[in-house]
Amino acid sequence: MGPSDFKSLSIIPELSDVLAEIGFTQMTAIQAQSIPLLLKGEDLIGQSQTGSGKTIAFALPILQKIDLENKNIQALVLCPTRELTNQVAKDFRKLARKMVGLQVLTVTGGQPGQIQAQALRRGVHIVIGTPGRLLDQTLRGRMDYEFLNTVVLDEADEMLDMGFEHDLQEIMNSLPSSKQTVFFSATFPEKIMSLSRLYQKNPKQIVIEKVKETAPQIEQFYYESEADEKGNTLMRVLQQHPAQSTIVFCNQKTTVAAIGQKLADMEISSGALHGDLEQRDRDRVMTLFRNGTYRILVATDVAARGLDIENLEMVVNFDLPHQPEIYVHRIGRTGRMGKKGCAVSLVTAEQVYDIYEIEKTSNVTIAKGNLGFKNQHGLNPHQFISPWQSILILAGRKAKIRPGDILGALTGQPNGIAGGDVGKIDVQDHVSYVAVSSAQAQQAIAKLRRDGIKKQKITVQLVK
Repeated sequence: MGPSDFKSLSIIPELSDVLAEIGFTQMTAIQAQSIPLLLKGEDLIGQSQTGSGKTIAFALPILQKIDLENKNIQALVLCPTRELTNQVAKDFRKLARKMVGLQVLTVTGGQPGQIQAQALRRGVHIVIGTPGRLLDQTLRGRMDYEFLNTVVLDEADEMLDMGFEHDLQEIMNSLPSSKQTVFFSATFPEKIMSLSRLYQKNPKQIVIEKVKETAPQIEQFYYESEADEKGNTLMRVLQQHPAQSTIVFCNQKTTVAAIGQKLADMEISSGALHGDLEQRDRDRVMTLFRNGTYRILVATDVAARGLDIENLEMVVNFDLPHQPEIYVHRIGRTGRMGKKGCAVSLVTAEQVYDIYEIEKTSNVTIAKGNLGFKNQHGLNPHQFISPWQSILILAGRKAKIRPGDILGALTGQPNGIAGGDVGKIDVQDHVSYVAVSSAQAQQAIAKLRRDGIKKQKITVQLVK
């Protein structure tokens, strides 16, 4: 049993059993270096790349220390976006599924504040949320921090970039001084170090170097294009590099909206994600991209925070990011788990120098691509029709619906569809989404409307 084995940690059986069940045996580098320090109660500032396992690095020590009998806030995790908040909460609940009675609450915008206040009054152990809404609930006197022993700032640099510095300081100033303070950040700008000096006590600093061996799994290209021709160039790139799932990154939400509309007008299976969308629409777009109903997602960096897609085949930088670190972060979403990925950047002639800078600072090779005369006739929308469609079910966790219930309702006899025609199932608080084979979508809808779920009649509709 080596030092990077989860079994080497002295953690409660409720956690070690779950780790074994989900197949986690060896710790990642960030976990191996930070978990022992956090279990000792040390303050920490850690830097590591996306997908390195940092959520488990701070979740495990927090859960280890939770007193289930004390229904007061014992840990607070701050995240830059609602999407990342929900992902972190999901990871906490997954790890803690054998800790009976544990209450984890997400506190973000886009949800009724009164519902969050009621949950806080009933008692919660761990709160995970965004700075704006957390500060609002704090100023209203709804957050009792008397028993707080750990605070985590996740993606600290991103929160500062989004203008949350004042909110963070207000929240930190309202917390008890005798607590463990943990920062995780992709970069260490001076603002982060300044916050660390203000709020941390002799923090241990951990820097995990980028894993270079994953880079060859991502083929990287750039294509030159005049600024006003980039929309047409994108269409030709999508045809030249066919992929089952693609994220197109833009720097401005107006660009996202324009490209998203262009794809929608061509009836291509796609969605757009930007800050002006209502939260329910953001949730819907991300769910449909995750389950394969949408083949292409157009997004800004901020909108895509916390969006982790299995088997993402391609990333397109419609706009080149302003920093090499963001380029690495974007393309790191593809080519994971030993699979091959593709990253394409569209640049003007003046930006070719920026490509050379990214190559030099990030130790990657970005080949110049040539569209030549191939595919001059533009994109064929039929290439991008998804084999999946999504069904919206107006019932979720609050109605005691579980993924297995939905699968059983769809495949049960009589007139059930085959299990292979059912894709990803996403159960949320009040609604659920299930991807089904396009060929079986109408039969699936009819089955659910006729037989319901768990003998309950439910409202279902095909998502357009």
